[in-house]
Amino acid sequence: MRRFKTLSVLATLSIAFAAQAADTPKQAPAEKGLRSIFNGKDLSGWDGDPKLWSVKDGAIRGETTKEVRANGNTFLIWQGGRTKDFDLRLSFRVSNVNNSGIQYRSKHITEGKPRNKWIVRGYQHEIRNSNKLPSVAGFIYDEGGQRGRMSLVGEKTVWGKDGERKKTGSVITAEEFAKLFKVDQWNDVAIIAKGHHIRHYMNGRLIMDCTDNHPERALLDGVLALQLHAGAPMWCEFKDIRIKELK
Repeated sequence: MRRFKTLSVLATLSIAFAAQAADTPKQAPAEKGLRSIFNGKDLSGWDGDPKLWSVKDGAIRGETTKEVRANGNTFLIWQGGRTKDFDLRLSFRVSNVNNSGIQYRSKHITEGKPRNKWIVRGYQHEIRNSNKLPSVAGFIYDEGGQRGRMSLVGEKTVWGKDGERKKTGSVITAEEFAKLFKVDQWNDVAIIAKGHHIRHYMNGRLIMDCTDNHPERALLDGVLALQLHAGAPMWCEFKDIRIKELK
C-alpha cells in the first residue's frame, strides 16, 4: 500500500510538472522597440580594463593570456543605463576554457578594497561553451553572493519568501538543449525580467524560468555588465547588444 501511494504521488508530480511546462510559452517574444547599446566599433558607453577588453570584427572581446591576467573576475560595465524591468538581446561565443557571464540587476563594487576597479556582484546569466547539462550557458549564478547556481537550465524555479528554493517545473530537456546550443559558434541570448520573474532564452527557446521572492536577496534593479573570468587564459565575445525597458 505504501509503495502504491508513493507511485501515485510521483505520478501526480510528473503530471503537474508536464502541465506547467505546457502552459509556459517556449519561444522568445518577437522583438519590438529594442535599441542598440554597442556601436560595433569601439567601447564608447562601456567601462572596463583596457588591457583586457577591445573590439574585434564588430564584437566586444575580452581576453586573458598567460602574460596578461585578470586580477580576480573583472567586468565591462555598461554606462548608459540600468536594468530594472527589461528585455535584453545579444549574441555571444566563448572559448572552451573557463567561463564568462552577463550581469544584470547587479552592483558595481567600489567600497572597501576590491581586487580591481571593475568588480560586479548580482544576477549572472552564465556563459559557457558546452551543450551538456548542467554546466552550460544560461543558468542564473549569484555572482559574489551566497546562493550559487540559483536556477539551472531546464528548471522552472521559485525562491520563496521563506528564503527556500523550490523547483516547480521543467522548461527544456537535456536532449533538447544539446540540439539547441551551437558549440564553438555564435549563440543568441534573450533575458527578460519583469518584477520578480526572470526568463532566459537561448536561440529563441526558453531554457530557464525563475521567480525570486527571497525577502533579503532578490534583486530588482542594477547595472548591466559582461564578465571576464579570472584563472585560466580565455576569451569571450559579444555583439548585437540591444535592450528595451519594460513598462
